[in-house]
Amino acid sequence: MADGVVEVVIDFPPVNALPVRGWYDLAAAVTRAGADPGTRVVVLAAEGRGFCAGVDIKEMQRTPGNEALLGANGGCAAAFAAVYDCAVPVIAAVHGFCLGGGVGLAGNADIVVASDDATFGLPEVDRGALGAATHLARLVPQPLMRAMVYTCRTVSASQLLAFGTVLEVVPRAELRDQARALAGEIADKDAQVIRLAKQSLNGIDPVDVKRSYRFEQGFTFELTLGGAGDKARQAFVDGTQQ
Repeated sequence: MADGVVEVVIDFPPVNALPVRGWYDLAAAVTRAGADPGTRVVVLAAEGRGFCAGVDIKEMQRTPGNEALLGANGGCAAAFAAVYDCAVPVIAAVHGFCLGGGVGLAGNADIVVASDDATFGLPEVDRGALGAATHLARLVPQPLMRAMVYTCRTVSASQLLAFGTVLEVVPRAELRDQARALAGEIADKDAQVIRLAKQSLNGIDPVDVKRSYRFEQGFTFELTLGGAGDKARQAFVDGTQQ
């Protein structure tokens, strides 16, 4: 970390669908990195086929009762908040698929750079859940966000580049280097000024992202209590979902 840039890397094969513990560990890693006075920028990246496929639905379905659902909701909230509240800027380096919880992470990052194969989406409706529209709304306009939630369609990194919500789109092989180069540009600034800049920008946000996301999560609990949530998740696990 000689340059003040810390990488936090998601690595949960095969698709980076994080288990409950993984979300809390990710939150702790981002928070710890930002709390280190030597850190000036955090790069949030991933190994494997895609950035993040969201929560581990198979873990949720094999765990009796609602313990894993509650854990995943709490863990996602903690990880998203850790990115948003990180004391220094967080750059999300997104490749491949960025789905569900992945959108929550990218949407709360200060800056997103993406590879030219990156796609973003919320399959929550197909999984009997709701959430992360709060974060998707930071990446796409409201009418498109609504269409994406209802249809579970995805959008490309190039589309987000046109909106200005992805800063740069590069070939996949260049993604991590490009993210680090951008991080280095920020890290060259006065550390105290950058940390206060992060606080000031969070302070003028028009939406309280943590409160907004927790509101969304309440409807996931309602869907589970009503039976639709578990039915959709099991269909996904069984491979019978339309």
